[in-house]
Amino acid sequence: MFALQSCTFLPEMRVGKNLRTGADWSLWSWRSADDPSPGDFRYVMDTGGSPELHVWSHGRKTYRTGPWNGVRFSGIPEMTTFGDMFEFQFTDTADEVSYMFRDRDGSPMSRVLLNESGVMQRMVWDAASGSWSNFWSGPRGQCDSYGRCGAFGVCNVVDATPCSCVRGFAPRSAAEWYMRNTSGGCARRTPLQCAGGAGGGVGFYLLRGVKLPDTHSCAVDAGATLEQCARRCLANCSCTAYSAADIRGGGSGCIQWFDDLMDTRFVDGGQDLYARLASSELDATKNTRKKFAAVITLVIVGFALLLLSLAFVIWRKMQRSSKKVTMVDEAIELMMSSSECPTYPLGTIRTATNGFCSCWILEKLNVIGRGGFGVVYKGQLPDGQQVAVKKLSAENTNSVQGLNEFINEVVLISKLQHRNLVRLLGCCVHCRERMLVYEYMSNKSLDAFIFDERRRASLRWKTRLDIILGIARGVLYLHQDSWLNIIHRDLKAANVLLDADMVAKISDFGIARLFSGSADRQETITRTIIGTYGYMAPEYAMDGTVSFMQDVYSFGVLLLEIVSGSKNHRSFNLIAYAWGLWEAGRSHDLIDPAIRSDCTGAELAKAATCVQVALLCVQECPTQRPPMANVIPMLSQQVAPSQPQRPVVCTPMSHAHAAAPNIWPAAAAAALAVDAREITCGNSELTITHLEGR
Repeated sequence: MFALQSCTFLPEMRVGKNLRTGADWSLWSWRSADDPSPGDFRYVMDTGGSPELHVWSHGRKTYRTGPWNGVRFSGIPEMTTFGDMFEFQFTDTADEVSYMFRDRDGSPMSRVLLNESGVMQRMVWDAASGSWSNFWSGPRGQCDSYGRCGAFGVCNVVDATPCSCVRGFAPRSAAEWYMRNTSGGCARRTPLQCAGGAGGGVGFYLLRGVKLPDTHSCAVDAGATLEQCARRCLANCSCTAYSAADIRGGGSGCIQWFDDLMDTRFVDGGQDLYARLASSELDATKNTRKKFAAVITLVIVGFALLLLSLAFVIWRKMQRSSKKVTMVDEAIELMMSSSECPTYPLGTIRTATNGFCSCWILEKLNVIGRGGFGVVYKGQLPDGQQVAVKKLSAENTNSVQGLNEFINEVVLISKLQHRNLVRLLGCCVHCRERMLVYEYMSNKSLDAFIFDERRRASLRWKTRLDIILGIARGVLYLHQDSWLNIIHRDLKAANVLLDADMVAKISDFGIARLFSGSADRQETITRTIIGTYGYMAPEYAMDGTVSFMQDVYSFGVLLLEIVSGSKNHRSFNLIAYAWGLWEAGRSHDLIDPAIRSDCTGAELAKAATCVQVALLCVQECPTQRPPMANVIPMLSQQVAPSQPQRPVVCTPMSHAHAAAPNIWPAAAAAALAVDAREITCGNSELTITHLEGR
């Protein structure tokens, strides 16, 4: 007698059997989505051993939930996560075996559906969309297909080949398993000996985290302990495995299997199953474990030795680094003793800079610059003089570049005195602290004016011309008038500082180089290229050729930037743009639009002269560029500049029309007319081994 034949399992309905009356509460699938007549699949409670739910089709099982273990069905461990939405009730008495569920208060409506394909679906009502959504379904994959791996096989969905045999068993047909036909299952490698025969006794192998095998023919004793269950299984020659019937409280009750273990699979949160094996198989397992433990031990010991070796290498490196630091400090002390640079105590510098404070409250007042070398602080000495303190970054105290920059600044600038060079007042060396003390420049750097949309309008043409001439005089002093003859190598707007009277002063001699060429050979070669893109002379960037003409080229680029208020960079070739305007006879159009309308006719003429001189300075070959001694008379219009030739274009021009400022649309096309030509003046046989940008 059937009390329920429906495809839908609603809250507080039951699936199971009334053992007293014989009533059977089960589900039938529909034949199709639009045909409600009984279909091919039936959802029933199997009460033959430990009760569990099965899906049947045409007289065979297709899916089972595993037995109820006091909390959930063994094969559906995720049921424990549904507790806040559903309440599950399993009844197992002498009169009735059944399962039902209820929706908890506040939870959405739900139902369980056996669809026409034999899939169990827990559907939840989605009020927002006004439809049913699938909350859970089973079977979930190939391991839920009944008997997928046959007798004594175990299915693991995460493996490439999901089926394997229980320890102590082997495939009945290796050929079929090789062809991925695993339904034949596995057989014992060593037969069980109940009376102590050749097998040497029996024992149990523990499989952790599994859905328990089919329990249809099992013996169940809910009152036994797990220890009693093990003894009973050992005493019965037909017993093949045992497990706890109830997992609550550490496990209780007893389920014993006497036939093949069928439909076992690994699941997250699964149960423990004790499979019966011959003692020889257990010994082999123990030996395997011992070998595995030995391998693990060797790996751990090897890893420990590796760590010790690594620690030794690090210790040796630290020792060498300490020696290196000592040698560096000795070199600095020797340099300090031989230089003419005054020194300051650390306490004086610390007090002058408020303890090198860079907190956000004082940063605008205290920190006036940052760079790869370190941080520049504003300070005030005890006599009231304002200074700028460049503090070498603590991370760079062992870096060769930082040390070279520090020594360069101390040795070179301390010996230079010129109105257009930043004056080095002194330095401070204390342990690993290294600092340089400069005169304070209240208007900071030139690039803060000419490349700033708001401030560049305040830089009128007369002031710009004074800055240009000041830079030119400073470079001339470095090249010719100072007794050291220095090539700056990094002349750019950021390295030109402005004092309170807008007097330009060249700074940052960290990569400057003393000229060591002979009188008849005014160039030398370096194998390390350092500088700033956009200001590098082509022969230096390509061949490493160092000469005074390297600074002349940089001065030419800087001159164009001061006149135009635009930066020479990768996406906009200022040199090509200026050449296009000069060739069209419209050099005055290059003047910064922020000041152009206020320029007089004489100032426009001077600006055109500056553009012409700049184009001479950026000529392709160094011999075509004028020395700084000739540049100043040309800028002062004491000497008429010669006609420049078309300069080399060292950067791609494919987007020059897009990158040119909108305020100069007519001249952008003229800039595109400049062709890139092969540089022929450099030494093509030389190579550059290292490129270092700033």
